[in-house]
Amino acid sequence: MRTPRLSIIVPTLNEASVLAKTLAHIEAHSSGKIAYEVLICDGGSEDATTAVALAQQVQLLQASKRGRAAQLNLGAAHATGELLYFLHADTLPPPAFDQLICAQYERGYLSGCFRLKFDVNHWILQLSGWTSRFNARDFQFGDQSLYVQKALFHQLGGFNESLLLMEDVEMVTRIKQSKAAFVVMPQRVLTSARKYLAHGVVKTELTHLIVFGLYVMKVRQTTVARVYKKLLSR
Repeated sequence: MRTPRLSIIVPTLNEASVLAKTLAHIEAHSSGKIAYEVLICDGGSEDATTAVALAQQVQLLQASKRGRAAQLNLGAAHATGELLYFLHADTLPPPAFDQLICAQYERGYLSGCFRLKFDVNHWILQLSGWTSRFNARDFQFGDQSLYVQKALFHQLGGFNESLLLMEDVEMVTRIKQSKAAFVVMPQRVLTSARKYLAHGVVKTELTHLIVFGLYVMKVRQTTVARVYKKLLSR
């Protein structure tokens, strides 16, 4: 079987402090056996994010529409790879991540993600990382990163740009509903706990649980976004 090309899509908004490290990590921890490209999809950064991207000689795309879903769809529209790999700017994939993804794809898994680990050893974050192993509906989040066959992604209509939050969960839910084989790989990505540290781990985790509950109950997105912002601003 021909080895597929991988398109790594990274949405950014004022990520200058972490982007260079992530891009260097991608280069250092790819296997060297899989062809890949990196697309930075910026949502209007006011810091040096775009300068960092240009210095690293990756493809930089500027989204005309605000929102992470729009940025991710922009990257997918410009991707040349057979596989799309959506990765947060502050998340580091495991060694040989490209080979791990392609191996699962060749086994018939059209989509999947890794387990999660935070870069801070707080018991709540450790518990959150432990639960990331479960392949349950509405339970995979963007921090775990996500790969999906490009043909399937476009067949499903991409990310829902009407969503202000939870676009990652909603996308994975539709993938699973399509009956496409989805895998949670045992290797772990390492993601930054900087937002937890900025607002407090307990407060941030409770906020996420409340927002997730509102999403499951199909509360209007404007209300969910308002609650999220209000809880983290206290």
